[in-house]
Amino acid sequence: MTTSLSNTHIINIASKALIKIGAEPISSFSDGTSESLVIANLYDNCRDYVLSSYPWSFATTQQRLVRSNEKPIADYSYVFYLPPDFLRMLSIGNANARRSKGLDYKIINNKIHCQESAIIVNYIYRADEASFPAFFTSLLISALAAEICIPITENTSRADLFQRIFKEDMLRAKSLDAQQQPPNAIEDFALIDVRS
Repeated sequence: MTTSLSNTHIINIASKALIKIGAEPISSFSDGTSESLVIANLYDNCRDYVLSSYPWSFATTQQRLVRSNEKPIADYSYVFYLPPDFLRMLSIGNANARRSKGLDYKIINNKIHCQESAIIVNYIYRADEASFPAFFTSLLISALAAEICIPITENTSRADLFQRIFKEDMLRAKSLDAQQQPPNAIEDFALIDVRS
């Protein structure tokens, strides 16, 4: 498990998910209960899945990457290290041209292979729980409740209910997050160029 077991935010989120399914809250991931064992084993994957499922405004960033001395076997000229907090790629651009998207690339063995000698990446990163907005914390609690329901309650109909709740919460969270950033402009669209 990659999270700090003493992180108060994480324990609060985990406990609220447990309460939501009718189980007892925990004081730590190592408190010896079956609830703490289940949620300790599922928390990181569930959090990373929900973070990487959508380009949340609070969990996206840009970064120039460090180039590796490794030579690609085929197709590309350069290799770059992925950032340690990387979850999902959104786009890659030419750092020298200061463009943040539009380049061809491939992720192989947790490294980026491409034709450019300097790149900027837009990606979703593993944000810290303390930085989660309230709507995302609520969404993560729903996701965890859906994930832990069967192992803890052994009730499949209740698990189905929590899956539906999670899907509804996901739609609400996406809508709230979208309101925090301007709409994307249409770029490089052939019909617009023809009409100009």
